[in-house]
Amino acid sequence: MTTAAYVPLTAAVVNFAVTLLVLSRNLRARVSWVYLLWGLSVSVWNLGVFFMYRAVTPEQAMFFGRLLQTGVIFLPVSLFHFCLLVARMPLPRMLPLLYGLHGLLLAADWGTELFIGSVRDAGYAYYTRGGPAYWVFAVSYAAVALYTTRMLARRVRELPPLHQRRLEVLLGANALLIIFGTHDLLPILGLTRYPFTDLTIYPVGSIGAIGYGVLVGYSALQHELLDVRIALSRVAAHLVRVVFVAFVGFVLLLFLAAWVPAWMPWVAVPSSAAVVMLSAVVASVYFPGLFDRSGERIERWMLGDQLEYRNRVLRFIRSVPLYGDMEQLMADLHPLLVQTMRVRRYQIFLLEQTNRVFALYRAHPEGVEPALSELRLDSPLPRYFQATHAAVLPFTIAYSPPAETGPEYAARQQCKEFAPDFCYPLMSGRELIGLLLLGEKATDQFYTPLDQELLRALVTNVGLVLNQFRLKTQVLLAEELELLGRMSRGMAHDLNNLITPVWTMLQLVSENSLTDDVREELLPLALRGIETIHNYIREALFVSEHKTPLFGACEVVKLVRDTVTIHEPAAKAKGAEIAVQGEGPAVAEVEPVLLQRLLGNLLTNAIHASPPGGAIRIEVEQLVGRNSREGWLRLRVVDEGVGMSPDMLQEVSRPYFTTKNHGGDHRGFGLGLAICRKIVHLHEGRLSIASQEHKGTTVQVDLPVRQVAKASQATAA
Repeated sequence: MTTAAYVPLTAAVVNFAVTLLVLSRNLRARVSWVYLLWGLSVSVWNLGVFFMYRAVTPEQAMFFGRLLQTGVIFLPVSLFHFCLLVARMPLPRMLPLLYGLHGLLLAADWGTELFIGSVRDAGYAYYTRGGPAYWVFAVSYAAVALYTTRMLARRVRELPPLHQRRLEVLLGANALLIIFGTHDLLPILGLTRYPFTDLTIYPVGSIGAIGYGVLVGYSALQHELLDVRIALSRVAAHLVRVVFVAFVGFVLLLFLAAWVPAWMPWVAVPSSAAVVMLSAVVASVYFPGLFDRSGERIERWMLGDQLEYRNRVLRFIRSVPLYGDMEQLMADLHPLLVQTMRVRRYQIFLLEQTNRVFALYRAHPEGVEPALSELRLDSPLPRYFQATHAAVLPFTIAYSPPAETGPEYAARQQCKEFAPDFCYPLMSGRELIGLLLLGEKATDQFYTPLDQELLRALVTNVGLVLNQFRLKTQVLLAEELELLGRMSRGMAHDLNNLITPVWTMLQLVSENSLTDDVREELLPLALRGIETIHNYIREALFVSEHKTPLFGACEVVKLVRDTVTIHEPAAKAKGAEIAVQGEGPAVAEVEPVLLQRLLGNLLTNAIHASPPGGAIRIEVEQLVGRNSREGWLRLRVVDEGVGMSPDMLQEVSRPYFTTKNHGGDHRGFGLGLAICRKIVHLHEGRLSIASQEHKGTTVQVDLPVRQVAKASQATAA
C-alpha cells in the first residue's frame, strides 16, 4: 500500500469528526441533519478510496467500488440542499425528485451492473468503470453543481454583510468540489492520461475533500450553530489553524514525494525545511493571531477570552458601515451582544427627534425592563455625557474608582433600577443620539480590558451609522413635508377654481336669483368642475393606495392597438397620427387594466405635446437575457412635440407638477406620470424619460416578461 492511500483515510477521518461536531451543536436544526448526510457521504467516499488501494482481487475492488460510489451518489444533491438552507432560499419542488433519482442510482449501484460495469487495475490501485447509469449521474452532478454555484453567487449580493461570509465560504467549497470532483470522474469515464500528454491521472479528490469538508462544516457552524453568537473555544480555534497549516504542509510533502527521485536522499532535508518555512509563511499571512505577542494575550488566556472571539467582534465592527437598514443592524447586534459577548441583559435608548426624549428602542430580555422616568436631554445621565464627553460610565466599583463627582452620582442614580455595569453613549460628533446600558455577563465573569476596548469601538461605529439613519429619516421627512405642502397648495388652488361656479350657482339658487341665462352659463361649468374634481380625487387615491396587481398572460401588441383606438379621436382632433411598431404577440405577465392606463396616460401627454400634423410612435420590442430573468419587454412612446428643458425634465417626475395648469378639458393635476411610475413599480419594471426642447420626448418602459419575484414569494409563503 502506497503513502497516497493515507490521504483518503485522513479525509474520511477529518470529515467524520467535523460531521459529529456539527451534529452535536444542535440536534434539532435541519441544517445539521442535511450536513450529516453530506459529511457521511464524503467520509464513505474517501473510505472506499482507501480500501480500493488495499484491494488485491477484482471481487474486493468491485465491493469497495460500490461502497465508494455510495458516498459519491449523494454528494451533489445533499450539498445543494445544504446550500439552499444556508442561503435561506425556498426549497424547490424538484428537490424530492433529485433525492428520488439519486436513490434509484444507489439501487443501480448495488443491485445491478448499470452503475459500475467493471473494475480495472491501474497498477497502484483499482478503478471502477462507469456503466450507463453512471452517465446519468455525471449529467445530474454537472447540472446540480453549476446551478448551486450560480445560486450562491447571486445570493451573496442579496444578503446583509454579516451573512455574506458563510456563502462566500460555501461558494469556494463548491468550486473546489467541481474542480476536484470533475478531475476524479475522468478515470471512471475511461480517461487514464491527461489529454495531449503521457501523464497518468491520479485521484486528487481526497486531498480536496479535506479542504472543502472543513469549509462546508465551518459554514454549517456559522449558519445556525455558531454564527457570530458563540465563540469557538480556544482549543477549537487553534485546532482549525493547526489543521490548515498541517494540510498545506501535507500537500507540499505529497508533491515532493511524487517528483523528487528516491535515489536523491540529500534533497529530503532542504526540501522538508522549505516545506516547514512555507507553512510558517502561510500561517503568518492567514493567521497572524498565532504570532501575537501583545501583553493582552496572557490575560485573555487566563480569563477565557479567545483570539477567535476578538476576530468575530472586529469583523462585525468592520461590517457596521455597510448596513443600510436600522432593523437589520439591530437584529445582528443582538446575537453579538448576547451570545458572543455573553451579555446577560442590555437596553438601547434612542433620541426621538420630535419631542427630544430618549425612548427605549430595544431590550433584552424583553418584557422585564423596569420603568424609567422620562429621560430627556437635560436629564442627569445625558447631561453627564454631554458635559464630559466620556466614552463610558461604569456603575460598579470593579470598573471605577470609589470616589465620584456629583454629576456622576446623579447619572448613576437615574438608571440604577436597571443595575447596569456600564452605560455607553451613542454619539454623532459631540451630539448624543442614544444610550446603551449593559448588564453583567451571563457567565458571571468580569468584563476584561479587551471586552471594554471592543465595546468602545463597537459603540463608536454603531453611533455613526445610527446618525446616518437618523439624517436619512430627516431628509425623507423633509421631502414628504415638501410634497405634502405642494400637494396642499395645488389641491387648494385647483379645488377653489373648480368649485367656484358650483358655489356661485348654489348661492343664486338659495336666493331665488337664478335666471335661465345664468343657469345655462353656470350649469355646464359646474358639471364640468364636479367631473374634474371626481377625476382628481380618483387619481390621488390611486397614487396613495396600496394595490396588488392581478398578473396574467397578455398579448401586449394587441393591448397597445386597443389603447390607440380609444385615443385616436383625441389625436385626430389635434391633427396627430399614432403608429404602432411591433411584431408578434409579445406575450408578457401584466395586469391589462393597469398597463392600458399606463399607455393611456403616456399617449395623452404625447397628444397634448404634439403640434398639428405631428407623429406619435409606439414601439414594442422583445428583449432577452437581462438581469437573470428570462426576458424583458420594452415599450417606447415617442412624440415630436415641444419637448422639455433639462430643468423641467427634473421636475416632471415629481407629483403635482404640471405644465397644463390652464382650465378646460385639458386641465392637468401633475399625477399622470406619478401614476405611470407606480404602475411600472408594481410590475417591477423601469421607466425613463428623454427629452429635448423643440425636438420631442421619448418615454421608455421596460417590463419583465415573467414576474419571477412574485412567483418566488408565493412559493415561499
